Amino acid sequence: MLRRFWLFFAQAVTVLLALMFIIATLKPQWLQRQGQFGKQLAEPIVALREVAPRMGGGPMQNSYADAAQKAMPAVVNVFSSKDGSLPSDPRTKDPLFRYFFGDKNTTRQQDQPAANLGSGVIVSAEGYILTNQHVVDGADQIEIALADGRTSTAKVIGVDPETDLAVLKVNMPNLPAITLSRMEQTRVGDVVLAIGNPFGVGQTVTMGIVSALGRNHLGINTFENFIQTDAAINPGNSGGALVDIEGNLLGINTAIYSRSGGSLGIGFAIPVSTARNVLESIITTGSVTRGWIGVEPQDVTPEIAESFGLEQKTGAIVAGVLKGGPADRAGLKPGDILVSVNGQDITDTTRLLNVIAQIKPGTSAQAHVVRKNKELDLSIVIGKRPPPPKRPDLDENDSSEDGN
Repeated sequence: MLRRFWLFFAQAVTVLLALMFIIATLKPQWLQRQGQFGKQLAEPIVALREVAPRMGGGPMQNSYADAAQKAMPAVVNVFSSKDGSLPSDPRTKDPLFRYFFGDKNTTRQQDQPAANLGSGVIVSAEGYILTNQHVVDGADQIEIALADGRTSTAKVIGVDPETDLAVLKVNMPNLPAITLSRMEQTRVGDVVLAIGNPFGVGQTVTMGIVSALGRNHLGINTFENFIQTDAAINPGNSGGALVDIEGNLLGINTAIYSRSGGSLGIGFAIPVSTARNVLESIITTGSVTRGWIGVEPQDVTPEIAESFGLEQKTGAIVAGVLKGGPADRAGLKPGDILVSVNGQDITDTTRLLNVIAQIKPGTSAQAHVVRKNKELDLSIVIGKRPPPPKRPDLDENDSSEDGN
């Protein structure tokens, strides 16, 4: 009897082992699922412990939501019109909008106002707004729309065409004002957010990095010291905010490099340091006052230095002097090379323009000059920079574009 039971047990074990071998060979996943049963019960507990701190309101890694939420209320949409009336839908002035949605959706006819679309940044709870000068250029009526849905007409306090900045003023209660950042703490590679109203689709946030600092010689403005970024900036973003990852204002978005009219990853913003100086000057005096000496400068290049036999390889060579101007009265002559002003090195014409502009008119500046390979010092009484000549009015089609 015992022998028969043992034989039966051995046969059963043999059959079970054969079945396990077959399953392991043909359907190994069956065994894996069974083996992971205990893990499937335990894994949610570990995951919940990792997620729990985030659910409690802590900062989420790789998210810039806090910075965006802090800055977005202070960024406004700016609508302007040249004949005192605004179209019902500002997007319809954009040719890209008409291309996608058709002319049947447009309300603007040839006899309707030339509208402009842009963005602005509330920089003071008293109602002061920074935007681009080209957004409000020649406008008869300006309307701003806040992120909370409120709207109001705005008044132009002053403009500075040479930096493409304008200061607007609205009278509204409980205005959210953005916090200004510090340019000296900004580095290439820092993450930034661009906030504005591209193509009139509504407030939009895009992300990128600081691609370069101190960009100039672009031919965009007279005074150039741009922040370059790859954060997407499109028509309608002009005058909007470029902010750091803490939601503080780094610059005013003003231009893009584009062959198609859309973003190619090369955008430019006016630094907050420049914007702040322009804002304070316009609020205080109604305009921006800059120094001026009345010369026509030209960069000293290796080719120019070689052709004139100059030992000086950098600086700004004086190509012309305005008769009776500050430089002429100080004895500066064509062919002189300006090397430094008040101890600040002059490396090119842009540097000369910026250094002179920061000197208060009526004060004396010490200029170090190279004349025929000989060095000398001249004292120049700085004059007041005359306003730039007004541009001729553009036709209606040109003026309707954002200008980015």
